[in-house]
Amino acid sequence: MNPNHPHDADDLALAPRHAGLSLSRRHFLRGVGVSLALPAFETVRAAAPGAAMAVAGTAGLPVPATTATGAPLRLAFVYVPNGVNQSCWWPKQEGREFELNQTMQPLEPVKDQIQVIGGLDQLNATGGKDGPGDHARACATFLTGVRAKKTAGADIHAGVSIDQVVARRIGHLTRFPSLELACDAARKSGNCDSGYSCAYQFNLSWATPTMPMTPEPNPRFAFERLFGAGSPAERTRNLRLRQEQQRSILDFVLDDTRALQRQLGRRDQQKLGEYLTSVREIERRIQQAEQFRDIPNPDAETPAGIPASFLEHVQLMYDLLFLAFRTDSTRVATFLLAYESSNRTFPDIGITEGHHTLSHHQGKKQNLGKIAQIDLWYMRQFARFLERLEEAKDVDGHSLLHNSMIVYGSGNGDGNRHNHNNLPFILAGRGGGSLSPGRYLKLKAQPMSNLYLNLLDRMGIPDVPRHGDSTGRIAGI
Repeated sequence: MNPNHPHDADDLALAPRHAGLSLSRRHFLRGVGVSLALPAFETVRAAAPGAAMAVAGTAGLPVPATTATGAPLRLAFVYVPNGVNQSCWWPKQEGREFELNQTMQPLEPVKDQIQVIGGLDQLNATGGKDGPGDHARACATFLTGVRAKKTAGADIHAGVSIDQVVARRIGHLTRFPSLELACDAARKSGNCDSGYSCAYQFNLSWATPTMPMTPEPNPRFAFERLFGAGSPAERTRNLRLRQEQQRSILDFVLDDTRALQRQLGRRDQQKLGEYLTSVREIERRIQQAEQFRDIPNPDAETPAGIPASFLEHVQLMYDLLFLAFRTDSTRVATFLLAYESSNRTFPDIGITEGHHTLSHHQGKKQNLGKIAQIDLWYMRQFARFLERLEEAKDVDGHSLLHNSMIVYGSGNGDGNRHNHNNLPFILAGRGGGSLSPGRYLKLKAQPMSNLYLNLLDRMGIPDVPRHGDSTGRIAGI
């Protein structure tokens, strides 16, 4: 169960009634959850330099979670399925004089804000004794760095993904510890790839080795979770009403149970005590919410739902990710553009064959050309997102992209070979000034998890010695 997801909160509380008002457990806790807010206003900074320190994790270490200027530092992972056409992907020379190849041409306007990094591997996605199932392993390993258990049953087992390592430590600083988006409805069961559960291909983020974080594919549901339902004016009015109802309901429940407690036997009092513990946890969350009373209310209408056009769908989800970062609703996010092995067609660019089918190109020029077109299509949407981040000013006067670290990549290299070394990988943004973009960096083979340790350092989490199959940090990122 994912307590951050609106549809998984049902079993976390009971449904109190007060003054003729009846709220289901789902609506009650959705209201509680949506009350947390910390918009990044220019007049009220998220933190002064070095001031936004909070105790996090069992080690009790201070976590800055901000840039040197005090602006929020954001981290996102965008996943594209089925690998890429390698010959059209990699730049033509290393270093700062690199020339963008065909696939990356849309990134030219933000070229000085990206690092193309070669030589990163996720070798735990390779077959070995596990045999086929490279698509499932590619996605499951991408952010965890561990080998997924080969099972099509309920006993799935991967690892904690790097985004959730970050969310555990800094998630309390924002309304949502993390945000998980996708363009395909998530699946958690069934056999999707040679004996591997569908959970591995449809989920990028993992809270625990056995619990993926279900991504939201519906733009409307994602928007309402972030900002509430209705028009901007309706969202403001509904927020105030929800806040009043929450406090009123809890006051009623606590008063009523105190009166009831005197009439119960010992065993029933114990049961009532357990119930009150859960109520007090909700009360604690409301009190925490009152520290950040105002929810960001972007001047945007709520999306109607999942559009028929895949282009519009992808752009809407990128726009929601932009708004989530712009309003400091979260600082950690994942976006699964399509599930691994997706066989989606792209009729708007004249491609009627499925992506996965084409990825088994067998070296045929025609198939490789179509793969390059699909890669370019995805890159155009990513470039549009980066340009929006670059154009938007953050609380410290820098751009949102300057104060972000955005990973774009795939767990497959060449879809025909199903290789998991030298994976396509872009790191966009300056990390608040801590990164050195504007170059093509070609590493000697290293686990991708090594680079994730570098990202943890910049997020103010330097005390994690290992992640997945990491062997150490990478110099010069």
